[in-house]
Amino acid sequence: MAEASAPPTLGSTDASPSVSAAASKEPSRAPTPASAPVEKPPDDSSKLKTFLSILRRFIGVSDLAAIRFSLPAQLLEPTPNLEYWNYLDRPEAFISIGDSDEPLGRMLAVLRFWFTKDLKYVKGKPVKPYNSTLGEFFRCNWQVEDTSPQLKHRPDSAPSSSSASATGDKFVKISYLTEQTSHHPPVSAFYIDCPEKGIIARGFDQLSAKFTGTSIRVIAGAHNLGIFIELQKHNNEQYQLTHPAAYLGGLLRGSLSVSVADSCFVTCAQTKTKVILEYLEEGWLGRSQNKVVGVIFKYDPNNDTKTKIKDVSDKDVLGRVEGCWQDKVYYTLGKEPFSKASEKILLLDLNPLFPVPKIVPPMDEQLPNESRKFWDGVTSAIVNKQYSLATTLKQEIEDKQRQSAARRKEADKEWQPRFFTGAVTPIGKPDLTKDGEEALKGLHADNFKLEPNKEYGAV
Repeated sequence: MAEASAPPTLGSTDASPSVSAAASKEPSRAPTPASAPVEKPPDDSSKLKTFLSILRRFIGVSDLAAIRFSLPAQLLEPTPNLEYWNYLDRPEAFISIGDSDEPLGRMLAVLRFWFTKDLKYVKGKPVKPYNSTLGEFFRCNWQVEDTSPQLKHRPDSAPSSSSASATGDKFVKISYLTEQTSHHPPVSAFYIDCPEKGIIARGFDQLSAKFTGTSIRVIAGAHNLGIFIELQKHNNEQYQLTHPAAYLGGLLRGSLSVSVADSCFVTCAQTKTKVILEYLEEGWLGRSQNKVVGVIFKYDPNNDTKTKIKDVSDKDVLGRVEGCWQDKVYYTLGKEPFSKASEKILLLDLNPLFPVPKIVPPMDEQLPNESRKFWDGVTSAIVNKQYSLATTLKQEIEDKQRQSAARRKEADKEWQPRFFTGAVTPIGKPDLTKDGEEALKGLHADNFKLEPNKEYGAV
């Protein structure tokens, strides 16, 4: 369920998209007051009716995300936004990006990761987590087998049966740190680190959303320039992955769904390789098809003007992509049109895949502004169906945030993030502070102890 500051698209829960943080295998929530009444949970139809009645007040508003209106607790998924919002539904696809020695092989691995990053929307219904508060942060690890095969990147080569380091019992750790760095506009910074494989990713998450009357259109905000991936073992080769516009539909028919109908790009200036992906939502007679087509080609980073597949000259084409982003995606090698290619190679089959569980610090080692601990009372109340209590606790948090903001304004004091060097940057790539570096080192070593914050946003 979408709330203004974070409509559910572009961007995990633990075992599956519909499983809340409270239902995961990590430490359980503290009990809520037994005296609070237990209420009947609303069904999906009544939820949508309530949600739609709230949204109708904002028809024509240019950016819902900037308003940050509040939703009653019964419309929320009991999951913090910073936890829900990450791109590592399948971490093994991420850590395999640098396995190939060939630039085309690495670009294909980037695309395989791209089509796994929003698996939660393929496997589960859209949900609305909590709004993040200023200074709130979330951290976790994933530990996965390094089993993603290299991808065939030459017509005369066969793909490896597995990645170079895959032995069936080889596990790799990936660490994740994210912090809400700005409240107006709502922006969070994230950093993904896998030292063993020499790969990092970072960026800012910020959305702009508009309600059209039948759906919510979501685009990347001004500070969200995409996901930046760096391969340290390949001379710090960098990939920029931009986000397409997405739509939350089904509001009127009572069945929420996420669709994409836009273009996005993957570029690597060092290898002079670029991908244009075009998402085609409507098919014959208006039927949804969730189709994606793409082209991989050589480009000039100093003259990057091609934004449509039709603009790419055949002489520059290295391969093509086609399929359903909710099912199977294929690629071909060479300049031939996809329909005439002699071989269509499977890039990814999403059908057997589900989001991978994360490893979260125990509750007694979390700080007060760490997402799960921060929202603990609200989560417990929602899980126990004490919706009035949950709404009251949520409103108390929102009031504290406003009071803290007023005190800072009165003191002419600007908020400074703890783990990142700035709230936003002109280039969309956040840098870590010394505290941020130490927090990641602790995650790598499974040492979750952190010094308390010098200042809290809303605690």
